[in-house]
Amino acid sequence: MENKNKTPTNMVNAYRRYMKLQRNFTPNTLDAYMRDIGKLLHYLKTEGIEPQDARLQDLQAFAASLHDLGVSPRSQCRILSGVRTFYRFLQADGYIADDPTELLESPQTDDHLPEVLTTEEVDRLEQAVDLSKWEGQRNKAIIEVLFSCGLRVSELVTLRLSDLYLDERFVRVMGKGRKERLVPISESAIRQLRLWFDDRCRMDIKPGEEDYVFLNRRGAHLTRTMILIMIKRLGTEAGIKKTISPHTLRHSFATALLEGGADLRAIQAMLGHESIGTTEIYTHIDTSELRREILEHHPRNLK
Repeated sequence: MENKNKTPTNMVNAYRRYMKLQRNFTPNTLDAYMRDIGKLLHYLKTEGIEPQDARLQDLQAFAASLHDLGVSPRSQCRILSGVRTFYRFLQADGYIADDPTELLESPQTDDHLPEVLTTEEVDRLEQAVDLSKWEGQRNKAIIEVLFSCGLRVSELVTLRLSDLYLDERFVRVMGKGRKERLVPISESAIRQLRLWFDDRCRMDIKPGEEDYVFLNRRGAHLTRTMILIMIKRLGTEAGIKKTISPHTLRHSFATALLEGGADLRAIQAMLGHESIGTTEIYTHIDTSELRREILEHHPRNLK
C-alpha cells in the first residue's frame, strides 16, 4: 500500500477534495458531511484512537454515543452513512487496508422503542460478574450506579470521588452543556461502591487520575468504549437476548421510576433533560394513554 501521510487533517482534507471535485457536492451538502465526520473525529480523539486505526467496535461505540446524546434515529442514520462514505474513501485511496464499516448497522427509524431491562434482568447482569477477577467488584458497582442513578455513560466515566455525597445519598452529576444536577443514589449502589473502594485503594493510580471513581487496571479512568464492551459481554453471559448497552440501564431506570409511580417532572430532573418531551420518549409515554388517564381521572371529567 502507498505510504501516505495519515494525519487526521490530511485525510479529512483529501476527503473534502474528493467530495467536492469527484462527487460534485454542493457547499451546503459538503458542509453537512464534514460536520458529521467532525463528530466522529472528535469522539475518536477523546478515546485516543486515530481514524485509520478505528475498528468496528470503536464505530459501534461511536454510534451508541450518538444514541446516548439523544440524537434521533434518523440523524444517526445520516451520520453513520457519512462515516461509511468516509471509510470507503480511505480504503479506496490507500489510507487503510480494510473498511471497518462493512458490518456497521444503522438504527431503525420507525417508532421502535429502546430495550428495557427488568429488575430481575439487571440482577442477572450483576450475577454474571466474576467477582474473583480484580475488576469484578468495579463492574458490579458500575451496573448498580447506572441502574440506580440513570447516568449517561459519559457522565459515569467522568464521575469523581468529589462528586459523591454518600452520607447524604446524593451524587453530583455534570451533564450536557456543563449543567450540574443532584441525583439520589440507592443504598444498594452505595454498598457496591464502598466494596469497590476497598479494591481501588490498593491500586497504583496514575497522577491526575486520583479523583476518578472508576479506573482501569492501569490506574486511569475508563472510556465509554470499555463500558459498552463490558455491558454487552455480561448481557451475553447472563443469557439476556435483548440488544443492550449502557444506555439501556438509563432507560430502564426511567421506566422503573415511572412504573413505580414517580412524577414525570421528577424523572426529567433526575435524567437531566431540558425538555419533558425527551423524558416522555425515554419512559414509553403514549399520548393515547395520557388522554385516557386524563379522561378517566381529571375532576372535570368525573361524574
